[in-house]
Amino acid sequence: MAEARGQSRRDLGITALVLGFFAAAWFGWSGGGAPDGWQPFLTVGSVVGLAVAVAGAVVGFRSRTATTLSQDRAASRRYGIIVGIEFAAIALGGIVLGVAGAAEYVAAWVCLVVGVHFFPLAPVLRDPLLVPLGALVCAAAVVATVVGLTTGVAASFVAGLGAGVLLLVYSSAALVRGLRS
Repeated sequence: MAEARGQSRRDLGITALVLGFFAAAWFGWSGGGAPDGWQPFLTVGSVVGLAVAVAGAVVGFRSRTATTLSQDRAASRRYGIIVGIEFAAIALGGIVLGVAGAAEYVAAWVCLVVGVHFFPLAPVLRDPLLVPLGALVCAAAVVATVVGLTTGVAASFVAGLGAGVLLLVYSSAALVRGLRS
């Protein structure tokens, strides 16, 4: 199944590692603005994300003989360019929001940029499922902004919860696909 989509067991393990780690980070970020009673759920999300990341590392690094996208120089270069642009956009937007006195929306901005970066990564990583993931992460950023502007709920909580759940589900699915391949 994984090979038909162009992804090796190693690729899927590394996907679970990276996105599981970032799921945990997003749950952590959401904790700063979490409403009362949410912290235990966010902690569980972080712990599960880290467990998926560790399991992904085991699957990925135990599959040394599998072909991997990291062996493709052109794909590695495109990946680096996309991630470099992502970091630059995050930094620039964060600075602008900070200077404008809207630092409480930095998490929503980061969430939006992360979502957008999945679109060009989908063909590079040979994973078309990154496109709907990107759309959903972008939607989480929009919802976080609207909620932050119209209610007393922190945008960082909504962005962190949304991105955390989406990345956790996606990383878990990658892990399962990697285990089955």
